[in-house]
Amino acid sequence: MFGKILGKKKDDKNESSKELLEVSKKIESMNLTEMRTYVNNKISSFEISTLGLLAVMNKLTVADSTTKKFYILEDDMDSKKKKAFDLVLMIAQNKKLDLNVLNIIQEFSHVYENIITQFDTDNKEIYTSRFKDMVNQAIAAFSALASEQNKMKILG
Repeated sequence: MFGKILGKKKDDKNESSKELLEVSKKIESMNLTEMRTYVNNKISSFEISTLGLLAVMNKLTVADSTTKKFYILEDDMDSKKKKAFDLVLMIAQNKKLDLNVLNIIQEFSHVYENIITQFDTDNKEIYTSRFKDMVNQAIAAFSALASEQNKMKILG
């Protein structure tokens, strides 16, 4: 009753799921270059968010429901693989990164482990170690943030 009077919404979770669905639809139609532009926050009409990063990582990591294929295949061109790997590294360095996105980045490295290793061998790259380093740096950043928040609660 008071919610109606005060103008409060019934379900914030329902609104969040609608927002995720809307962001997912926009990202679903993007290619790697457009996703990179989005992650760099260069699209003025579509601001970057944690939900957007989550949608990008889901698009790269989860198999398509209709074709049962992942976004990157072993026979794809090296340029597509490199763009996807660089995109994931950019997401790992993004300020909007959260634990859910970090978990999907780890899943990405497990799903595409063979492709990453093959790409590194063929092109003399070091993406395997870059992914490990980025995940470790992100975990360290989350640890530091958590300890700072804990200190603020204690002092607070």
